[in-house]
Amino acid sequence: MFNPTPLNLPSYPFKITQKADQVFIFDELRKKHLVLTPEEWVRQHFIQHLIANHKFPKTLINIEGGLVLNQLQKRSDILVFNAKGEKLMLVECKAPKVKINQKVFDQALRYNSIHQAPWVVLTNGLKHVYSKLDFKSGKAVFIEELPLYTNL
Repeated sequence: MFNPTPLNLPSYPFKITQKADQVFIFDELRKKHLVLTPEEWVRQHFIQHLIANHKFPKTLINIEGGLVLNQLQKRSDILVFNAKGEKLMLVECKAPKVKINQKVFDQALRYNSIHQAPWVVLTNGLKHVYSKLDFKSGKAVFIEELPLYTNL
């Protein structure tokens, strides 16, 4: 059976099932069972964290949305919109064993060059990095805690 890595996020009562040799987690937003990988474990926890602890509206969260970067099809892990439908936050999720470093931040910034969201968040479930981008100066301001959705 699946042996989850304890994360630096609150626990949630996920619906986990097993069929043959595969373990699945029910994605509440997409309303379907997904193969439970370490990255999916982090993604599902972080989504619930955004909803339960930071009051993000479920209807404004898009999971694994497609994007084209340098003629290649890519997927952004989590994209959050504001009430006007404008992109507000890009969240890049990694498996717990993947270190959150400059390489991961650069990947998120490449994806965000398409999305142009003012917030970029990185997480491996153990470490979370929150940054607010200033597109005029080209700088990122890093903050310790993510504000509530209404304060973004």
